[in-house]
Amino acid sequence: MNNKLDPGQLKEGEDYYFTPEGYKCFTAQYHLKRGYCCKSGCRHCPYGFDKKTGTNKKQDK
Repeated sequence: MNNKLDPGQLKEGEDYYFTPEGYKCFTAQYHLKRGYCCKSGCRHCPYGFDKKTGTNKKQDK
């Protein structure tokens, strides 16, 4: 877990954006800064997690 990310320091448009429904959606850049996959099936998961299968589509390098 990366404790260096301060929620008050997140930048809109870089770390997240708001969906048309008003939800905050984290970007792939944010997920990479965080440093791990939360396995929640995030829209922009750079780790390739597939919530339906419970597996990663991308292989760790």
